[in-house]
Amino acid sequence: MVSGEQIRAMEGQERPPDADLENQHRPKKRIFVFLLLVTCGALVGAAFLLWWVPYVGLTAIHESLPLLLGIFLGALVLFGLGGALTLVLTIVRGRNLFFNRRIRGVVIRVLSPLLVVVGRCFGIGKSEIRRSFIAINNELVLAESSTVSPHQLLILLPHCLQNHECTVRITANVQNCKRCGKCKIKDLTLLAEAYDIPIAVATGGTLARRIVVERKPKLIIAVACERDLTSGIQDSYPIPVFGIFNRRPFGPCFDTDVDLELVEKGIKTFLGH
Repeated sequence: MVSGEQIRAMEGQERPPDADLENQHRPKKRIFVFLLLVTCGALVGAAFLLWWVPYVGLTAIHESLPLLLGIFLGALVLFGLGGALTLVLTIVRGRNLFFNRRIRGVVIRVLSPLLVVVGRCFGIGKSEIRRSFIAINNELVLAESSTVSPHQLLILLPHCLQNHECTVRITANVQNCKRCGKCKIKDLTLLAEAYDIPIAVATGGTLARRIVVERKPKLIIAVACERDLTSGIQDSYPIPVFGIFNRRPFGPCFDTDVDLELVEKGIKTFLGH
């Protein structure tokens, strides 16, 4: 079987779709990995203090208690470091390692809010941490997910992609779009039709959650800003969500844009084309 590295080395051949999907986040993954390593170091230090501080008091109760506490805390530290190492190897290799789905759950439920706190200590903004989190999430989704059928995939879009002057209501049914071409909704609906994929537009997190519950997709390609993508990934778990950042030439939540080529490459990747 030809590897991804060999394919990219061939002259005149295009890079596989998932290569571009990874590259949109490549510089941002370092932030997440850096904060992860710092957090692990802090946990090791905290575990040592929890063992050392009560050492004298525990020996007064029983001479074996310091040793037992040390073994317990050491096991916790090894478990955390092992999980962090597995996560880093998954990111570096881009392949599904054991417990990858559980690792994604830990990243989404535990590490994301924890690393925001750690990042503040280093002066890293919440927006940058969110972008890094989404980059890592996408790596895990690409490594974990197998191909799905078109009806199992959902394209979820933000309402701000619609031109602000348009009076057509597309949140109830995106097919209501008149396809005037003033925004990317037209192109995205045509793209969804070409691949026979469900597509929906949400005005916020509540509507997005309801759409996911009703459609029951096995995988979601979501377009949004850092904040909405982060909350959407967390709310949709364990359903994998591949996030694509929107473009905001006029500021947030107003006549935003998206890279259509990137969306189509995501579709092709998850459909196995």
